[in-house]
Parts: sequence; C-alpha cells; structure tokens
Amino acid sequence: MPQELNYLKETPSQTAGPYVHIGLAPGAAGFDIYKSELGWDIAGPDAKGERIRIEGVVIDGTGSPVKDVLIEAWQANAEGIYAHPEHPGEVEEGFRGWGRVITDFETGEWGFDTVKPGPVPGRSGTMMAPHINLWVVARGINIGLNTRLYFSDGEDANAADPVINLVEWENRRKTLIAQRIERDGQTVYRFDICLQGENETVFFDI
Repeated sequence: MPQELNYLKETPSQTAGPYVHIGLAPGAAGFDIYKSELGWDIAGPDAKGERIRIEGVVIDGTGSPVKDVLIEAWQANAEGIYAHPEHPGEVEEGFRGWGRVITDFETGEWGFDTVKPGPVPGRSGTMMAPHINLWVVARGINIGLNTRLYFSDGEDANAADPVINLVEWENRRKTLIAQRIERDGQTVYRFDICLQGENETVFFDI
C-alpha cells in the first residue's frame, strides 16, 4: 500500500497592505533608501515621439478614491518596440518602457510622464492599437489587477484592436479608453480606474 503523502497546507491569502509603498516605491513614500528609484524613468530623455502625461485616480465601489495604490506601467516606444533582451539596440538609449508610481496619500491622484507608444504586433500578427499595460495593487486586493490604457484619439486603431474586441459590450470597452485633453501646452490623457460598480474597469486574467 503506497505511503500516504503529506502536503504543505496553503498559506492564507494576503493583500498588498498599507506598507506596499515602502517596499516597492520607497522614495515616493518619503524614504531615501536607494540612489535612484527603480522604474520611475519610463521613456528617458532620448525617446522619440510625442511627449504625454498620464493621470488618473483609482476609485472603489463606493465612488471614493483609493489612496494607497501602487501602479506599474509597461509600454512600447513610439515605434512599437518594447525594451526587451530579444530586441537589443532597437529602442532608444535610456528607454525602459516600464515604470512604477503610487497614488498621492491625500488625493488619490496618480500620474507619470512618458511618450505615446506606437502600435505593436499581437500573437497572430494582427496589429494592436497603441496602449499601455497597467498592473494595480493596493490594500484590499488579493491578486494584482491587469488592465490596458488605450487612447481616445486612436479610434480607428482601437476599433481594430484584437484585445478590445474581446470585450463584448461597448460600454465596457469605454473603460479602457483614456481621454485626451490639452493643459498648459501639454498633452494629458485622463484614465480613472474603477475597481467595482457600474463603471468597473475591464481587468484581464493573464
């Protein structure tokens, strides 16, 4: 008779907690630990393309801003190329394409400066519309939430995007679109993320 196997018990699930900023973005939380913050410089000074700012707030199910959120962003450059070992030398020097920001502890606002990405090929070779991948963690969230930010002035590209078209309902697709505004000569895209409720942002299981 085979010997009975003893398995380790599953550990309890745990949310990111109120100290996520200290561990992942200490400089933004007021702790001078590292010489430079990992992930803050998304595009770098030599990146080509349109300089833009992304801003928003994360909203809970009651309509209130969540003030302890950490967001990671990952994007291609203006030519649709990611900074990746598979593409050595194909992006501008200093272009990381990845960044990490936290929300303001008082207002819940978050934001970062970058360049507008170009279209990138999907798995089947179909071109995907310009977008920025976002990963959201906060107290009360057991598993990080993945979503995408598309641009309101890319209607034709958005309409053909294979990922947006996975979302069946038009009103749900709108939750993935950042709205373009001009402010003090700067292009700003507003992208509010709703965790629950009628206008809940589309999140992807990846």
